[in-house]
Amino acid sequence: MKKSTPAPTLYLHRSPAGEAPAIRRHYDAGFHATPAYRATLPDMMETGEPVPGTGGPIQQVGVSNFRLPLRIAAQGGRVHTLEASVTGTVSVAAGLKGINMSRIVRTFYEHQETVFSLDRLRRVLRQYQRKVPALEARVRIAFSYPMVQRSLRSGLDGYQYYAVAYEGRMEADGAFRRFLQFDFVYSSACPCSAELSEHARATRGAYAIAHSQRSKARLFVEVAPGARLTIEALQAHCARALRTETQVMVRREDEQAFAELNGAHIKFVEDAARLLHAPLAADRRIRDFWVACSHLESLHSHDAVSVICKGLPGGLTADFMDFRALVC
Repeated sequence: MKKSTPAPTLYLHRSPAGEAPAIRRHYDAGFHATPAYRATLPDMMETGEPVPGTGGPIQQVGVSNFRLPLRIAAQGGRVHTLEASVTGTVSVAAGLKGINMSRIVRTFYEHQETVFSLDRLRRVLRQYQRKVPALEARVRIAFSYPMVQRSLRSGLDGYQYYAVAYEGRMEADGAFRRFLQFDFVYSSACPCSAELSEHARATRGAYAIAHSQRSKARLFVEVAPGARLTIEALQAHCARALRTETQVMVRREDEQAFAELNGAHIKFVEDAARLLHAPLAADRRIRDFWVACSHLESLHSHDAVSVICKGLPGGLTADFMDFRALVC
C-alpha cells in the first residue's frame, strides 16, 4: 500500500530564540471571519510607513474593466440588461498612501438592480466620495447597445449594436459633468473614385467600380446641465447626417438600394466630420463635443482620418490620436 505524502511545512517568523512555528499548507473551508477577527487584519493603507516616491497627489487611481450586468434605460421606458465594463477612479491627496479599491467595485454592486442613466452616475460618484474621501471622482460605463434597424426595401428587421459609454465626472468644485460616447459605423464611397469610374465608362467604355469602405465615427459629447440626451438621439443625428449606415438584414433589393444610397451620398472623411458637426452644434442638449472619423481605405493600406470639435472656448478639443480604436 502506497504511503500518503505529508503536507509540506513552512517555517516563518522565527523568534529571537530561533524557534519557528510549524505552518501547515492547509485551507480551512470552515473558518468564519468574525468582526473581532476582521478588526485584527492589517490595513496597508493605514500603516505609519512613509509614502514612497514624492508623496504628491495622484489625479486618478482606481479600477478598470470590471464587468457586471447592468440595467440600462432605453427610449420609451424600456430597459435593457447588458454586460457592462466599468472604470472608476478618484483623486488621492498628497501624503495619502492610496485607496481601498474594492469599495469602488462594491458601490456598483449596491446599484446592480438600479436602472442606469447618465443622471444615475451622480449618485454613484457621491457614494464613492463618501467611501473613499477624494476631491474628484470619475466613472465610465461601456456597453454594447441594441437597436432594431429596418432594411431599406424588403421590410426585414435586425438588431444593430452600438458601442456606447456613459461617463460622469465629479469636479473638485462640486460640479457634476455628464458625457456620452457613441460609435456609428457607416459606408463611405469615395467621390474621387466615383468620378474616375464614370470617366472610364464614358470615355473608353471601361467597366469600373468606385471604391467604398466600412467607416466609423466616434462621438464624444458633453450633455448640457439639466438636459436629457438619449442614445437614440445620437444615433438619429448620425443616421440623418451620414445616410449610409451599414445594414443588418438584407435581400437583393436591399443590397441594390444600399449601392444607390452610397452613390447618392458619396463623401470624403472631411465631409463626414463636417456633416456630423452641423446637427451636434445645433442641438441645445449638447454643451460640447468632438467627433473622430476613420475611413478604412480599400484603395490604400492606410486609413483616412479626421477630427472636429465644437470649438467652445476652453472646451473640448480635437485632441484625438487613437485611430486604431476606430477599426471596425
